[in-house]
Amino acid sequence: MARKHSKHDPYGDLDREEEAPKAAVLCWLCGRPTGKTIVWHHPVPKSRGGRDVVPMHPICQQTLITNFTNSELQRHGMEVSGLLENPTVRKFVDWVANKDPDFTATTAKKKR
Repeated sequence: MARKHSKHDPYGDLDREEEAPKAAVLCWLCGRPTGKTIVWHHPVPKSRGGRDVVPMHPICQQTLITNFTNSELQRHGMEVSGLLENPTVRKFVDWVANKDPDFTATTAKKKR
């Protein structure tokens, strides 16, 4: 005769509470949910006294690093709206809005 319960999981047939899905962490710059890779970015660079960190996609962080110097990032501080006023960054955020959270691509090189 077959066993009613599994030998290794005697309570397998009971309804277990399912774990609640973890809330998606949103990217500080683009507002999309982050994927598997999360970069913790200092909006005010550490070299300028910044201590706070925010979650970002790697591609979003690269865009900021490419388009702003540490002094400019320090001036903007934690305000993302000032960064989005930059036409290059605004164009990037509009472009990446419909991409997959783990999307990655090469970004433009820093203008020196």
